[in-house]
Amino acid sequence: RAAAFDQASLLRWRNQWRGACALLWLAYPFRRRKRRRARARRLSSARQSGGPEKECVSRVVAGMEPRQLQELQAFVRLCQEQPAVLHSPELRFFTKWVESLGGVIPPAQNTASAKETSKGETVKEESTEEPAKPAEPESEESDLEIDNEGVIEPDKEEPQEMGDENVEVTEEMMDQASEKKAEAMNALGDGDLQKAIDLFTEAIKLNPRLAILYAKRASVYVKLQKPNAAIRDCDRAIEINPDSAQPYKWRGKAHRLLGHWEESAHDLAMACKLDYDEDASNLLKEVQPRAQKIAEHRRKYERKREEKEIQERMERVKKAREEHEKAQREEEARRQTEGAQFGGFPGSFPGGMAGMPGLNEILSNPEVLAAMQDPEVMAAFQDVAQNPANLSKYQNNPKIMNLVSKLSSSFGRQA
Repeated sequence: RAAAFDQASLLRWRNQWRGACALLWLAYPFRRRKRRRARARRLSSARQSGGPEKECVSRVVAGMEPRQLQELQAFVRLCQEQPAVLHSPELRFFTKWVESLGGVIPPAQNTASAKETSKGETVKEESTEEPAKPAEPESEESDLEIDNEGVIEPDKEEPQEMGDENVEVTEEMMDQASEKKAEAMNALGDGDLQKAIDLFTEAIKLNPRLAILYAKRASVYVKLQKPNAAIRDCDRAIEINPDSAQPYKWRGKAHRLLGHWEESAHDLAMACKLDYDEDASNLLKEVQPRAQKIAEHRRKYERKREEKEIQERMERVKKAREEHEKAQREEEARRQTEGAQFGGFPGSFPGGMAGMPGLNEILSNPEVLAAMQDPEVMAAFQDVAQNPANLSKYQNNPKIMNLVSKLSSSFGRQA
């Protein structure tokens, strides 16, 4: 019985051991796939967060002493208050790094030239007779230097066949298109690019709503140095399936051949976003600095144009204000000249009525002469001479109204 018991236990333990080994054997591939997925996630997060360089920077910052951080903050404040410090040769490495990130270093200002400029502006403001000289337009391409290595002349051939979108695709046509695609891939592998183009075209005619066919033909056009044809194929592929990364990748490469740096950077970034591709990522690293330089150049001249428009607007407002003030001065002088024609009485009455007919007879009247000696009467006549409408203020003053009636009657007789 003991021997039978030991033999049964051994069999049971052997079976359990075999079962455990079988489970481990089955679980090993699963764990290996799990490790691969975890490694892929780590690589993806590293690319998005800046990779090991950012982790290195984080470790460096964490290891810095408080004194070093304070010195760094003081340096940043100095650069903000005195941007001219950035133009010293010792900080050339720092300015290059800032420009590589898309930053702009403020231009160095010459103190002597700034003083001469301000002095010249002051002299120009004081001299109103000298006309302002129009500013010479600055060429937008003067300070833009882009490395166009690898850029080719655009192809000017007629557009390739795209297939009929309205055709009804059957299963047989789909199978034939797949066969043509396989033949085209074989021709592409053999290096016969033109044959690959023809076969892809036949496949597109059979199944014109399959985006991958246009993307594959675009890749061959890129290899044939025909970027415009490749762009047309990629546009059609994106129209059919905007979530496919391949058309963006090949269109970005085609734009790079044409020197369209901004368009190329946009398409390559979109391709990497939809489905990360190392080839597209490497090309994006080459294209993106040039695209950023062009974008910064455009923003710079947009700011210049806005500043120029504001300056011209201010000059127009200033000129209109000066013309308005000049017109007011002329109007005031004209009014004073017209008002000076209604005076000339002796005893400091303003004007010059000496040439009026019958003036000597009027002034020989003793009552008029006596009234002219009254300061109140003289002040009232000066007020009325400047503005005849002010006569209404003296309607209840008998001295003023009596003198006015006598003068009116005297002028009436002379008329």
